[in-house]
Amino acid sequence: MTIDPTRLRVSVTEGERWRRDLAITVPADIVGRERARVMGSVSGRARMPGFRKGRIPARVLEQRYGAAVEQETLETLLNEATRAAIRSEQLRPISDPEVGAVRSEPGEDLFFEISFDVEPRIEIERSGGFVVERPAVEVGDAEVDAVLLRLRQQNGAWRPLEGGFPDAGNAVGVNILQLDREDAEARDYEFILGEGDAIPDVERAIEQLEVGTEGDFVVRFPDDFPNEERRGEEEHLRIRLVSRKVLDLPELDDDFAASLDFTSLDDLQDKVRADLEQNAAGQAEQVVRARLMEFVLEANAFDAPGSMVDRYLEAVAGEGPEDTPPEKVEEMKAAIRPRAERAVRTMLAVESLARANDLVASPLEVSERVDEIARRNAVQPETVEAQLRRNGRMESLEREITEGKVFEFLKQQSEIIQAG
Repeated sequence: MTIDPTRLRVSVTEGERWRRDLAITVPADIVGRERARVMGSVSGRARMPGFRKGRIPARVLEQRYGAAVEQETLETLLNEATRAAIRSEQLRPISDPEVGAVRSEPGEDLFFEISFDVEPRIEIERSGGFVVERPAVEVGDAEVDAVLLRLRQQNGAWRPLEGGFPDAGNAVGVNILQLDREDAEARDYEFILGEGDAIPDVERAIEQLEVGTEGDFVVRFPDDFPNEERRGEEEHLRIRLVSRKVLDLPELDDDFAASLDFTSLDDLQDKVRADLEQNAAGQAEQVVRARLMEFVLEANAFDAPGSMVDRYLEAVAGEGPEDTPPEKVEEMKAAIRPRAERAVRTMLAVESLARANDLVASPLEVSERVDEIARRNAVQPETVEAQLRRNGRMESLEREITEGKVFEFLKQQSEIIQAG
């Protein structure tokens, strides 16, 4: 059914933040017609012993199906009247309507109350006049050397050692048996010492063994162990060191650079430095953007709608393990709620600035960004666009372009000074 909005009596009250409370009255004649329609539908479908289909007396139908008809009628009227009232009041809900008080009596008007959050319309009154310091972009030789070392490690070769005690950085093969469990079976493990793959007590125990030897150790799980139930717990283990390997690194020379498709070692070092400087510049830009938004939010006070914050929290909570206890999920939500509120306020501020200053990404700008992605990946733009739409990423791309334009606008409204 469709309800004429002009037949409804609707009262709207502004609640906390962006909450709207609606009191809606549906005239008795509309209620009666809908109930008759539902009862007619039931009559046409009902089958009862001793009566032909469609010939069941009204009083018998009422006796058998009256309660169900009342419930279906009420649900239909609540849904349709809610939609009609929202249209008539030109509201834009961002949360599902919550039904409050309902009064429904035979032959009388239907009255009910609903509440929901509406789409915020934020007005940013001050967007500039701030002073923000951009961090210095400095890349030292030590940072370049650290990257080159990682590249050598990634291209190194593991060499077995026959004896000696293992050190941090050695790859070890161990066999571990839990002595506290009678049914336990020894298990083999391989990992690199010093990279956190085993708890500290286990690594210290392994460092006391030579290849081919074993020992019994009592190890304690650290207080920051991810599984809270095991923190502080002790285990009695028998550990055997089966193998030990050391990583031989390639020489840092032109031959090594050539193996990575660079013309010389100088060419490789220049590329590493350029990449580090680009990353540092990107991080500095993020600092500027974050500080600008802090100033904007401080200068323009407004609240984030609770329903939007709740959806943000639900999305973050959904990224955790499925077996996380409900109380832990709620603790996590409470801990990150301030961050969620700030994230929502930031999103609303960006949207408001984009609307007010004509900075929303245009179809042409989106198309140009798709072409750019296609060129970088040596594929056709149609392929990129299809993949973005398939993964639900097109809106994210539009939002990214809009955000970039908004922050460029904000930088023009303020003074950005370079850190010494």
